[in-house]
Amino acid sequence: MTRQNPSRADEANASIPAEPEGSASNAPPAATGAHRGPERRTVRSQQRPANDDSEPLSLAEEIAAEVEASGKTVRQEIEDRYEKLKQLGDTHIAELQRMSMAELIEEARKENLDDCTGVNRQDLIFRILKERVKLNGLMYGEGTLEVLPDGFGFLRSPEYHYLSCPDDIYVSPSQIRRFGLKTGATVSGQIRPPKENERYFALLRVEAINYQDPNLAATRIPFDDLTPIHPDQRIRLETTPEEIEMRVVDLLVPIGFGQRGLIVSPPRAGKTILLQKMAKAALKNYPDLYVFMLLIDERPEEVTDMERQVKSRNCEVISSTFDESSARHVQVSEMVLEKAKRMVEYGHNVLIFLDSITRLARAWNQECPPSGKILSGGVDANALQRPKRFFGSARKVEEGGSLTIIGTALVETGSRMDEVIFEEFKGTGNQEIHLDRKLVDRRVWPAIDISRSGTRREEMLLDPEEYRRVCILRRVLSDMNPPDAMELLVSRLQKTKSNAEFLMSMNMKT
Repeated sequence: MTRQNPSRADEANASIPAEPEGSASNAPPAATGAHRGPERRTVRSQQRPANDDSEPLSLAEEIAAEVEASGKTVRQEIEDRYEKLKQLGDTHIAELQRMSMAELIEEARKENLDDCTGVNRQDLIFRILKERVKLNGLMYGEGTLEVLPDGFGFLRSPEYHYLSCPDDIYVSPSQIRRFGLKTGATVSGQIRPPKENERYFALLRVEAINYQDPNLAATRIPFDDLTPIHPDQRIRLETTPEEIEMRVVDLLVPIGFGQRGLIVSPPRAGKTILLQKMAKAALKNYPDLYVFMLLIDERPEEVTDMERQVKSRNCEVISSTFDESSARHVQVSEMVLEKAKRMVEYGHNVLIFLDSITRLARAWNQECPPSGKILSGGVDANALQRPKRFFGSARKVEEGGSLTIIGTALVETGSRMDEVIFEEFKGTGNQEIHLDRKLVDRRVWPAIDISRSGTRREEMLLDPEEYRRVCILRRVLSDMNPPDAMELLVSRLQKTKSNAEFLMSMNMKT
């Protein structure tokens, strides 16, 4: 898919929409609000003509009236209200963004847009939306907020990997200040079409922040103020008896919610496939877990394959391919991290797979201002500060929620820079998986070096009896060379249906 990436300078110099009429939609109800009938405060009543410049009813007024009329709680009314908004597929911008190009062309024909030859995906969506607003009035939009240095922001779409596109939604500085919005927040609400000399749709009124009441955003504890603790709840990756690779990882290198893991791998050792299987297993065992697959400097065909394998309602595959600039690598990684932080602030469990942290550090090395101090391999002294901040964000928090990051680091590439980057990150995680070239040459999968791989404080993740038996297993395997040890373990696992059965069948006299 061809991507358009307008420069930040062009975006900043673009004609910006005026302050939306409804930017203060959560202001206290006006004195005259008590005389208005509740029948006017419905979701459908919000669809006013686009040329109506009167200020819309405040969200607080509408919800208060609907609660009084229906007898529901405020929380139930907010959830029902947002579900109604999402069901309005004919006026929801996110529905169009998820369509394929063929489906968009069919939608354009339904809207009597005949001249669609040569129009790219983003411009076609923009034209469809402008045509629909003539008939339906206001529309509903949703996206992930990116706040720019000038104070305003845009709602980006994960369908475009958070690239700036013509169908992005402008968010005014007053709305950002009023609700305390930060980069990474998922914002939903009414949008209006661009007026004369404007280039973007504009957010008219905030209906939900991270799918919850906008007024709750101010009560959330910032991510940096949450209390980090050791992971004490295990992410089980064992699924079926045939998935030997996940059974080995679950047995010898357990992963917990809030883990900071590093997969150390030479080229062509199967690290990307290992990440893919880990993501599929985590999504299968934990439907409420939200997963990001972040691919930096990756091949386009690998991105397509990953999207087809793991992309789902709870899994985003976000990429920046090798033919894109280092600035783009940096921007997409920051967007994913900030969105994950906002979700953790709301108590969610988030898992980020980063492939790879080496390429992300290379991008930062090109983008950071020169400090005048160059390390071995051409690495600037300040270049690794932001990648370390990304990797160090993984934590389980005492207040609820967790951010788990599993990143890959490249070794044996012949590059001195890659060696320096790995040395800087070695020991920063609380879990490491080392892939061995010798096992790959013998076609032994997974190619994990058992003696060099492990999890810190794994006793907090395992049952006491399970931990005791795993220690005995490691003691036996440590006396063997890595290929023989893995071959023996795999052959024994294939004879049992689960890891529990395998551990119970062990001869404890060994």
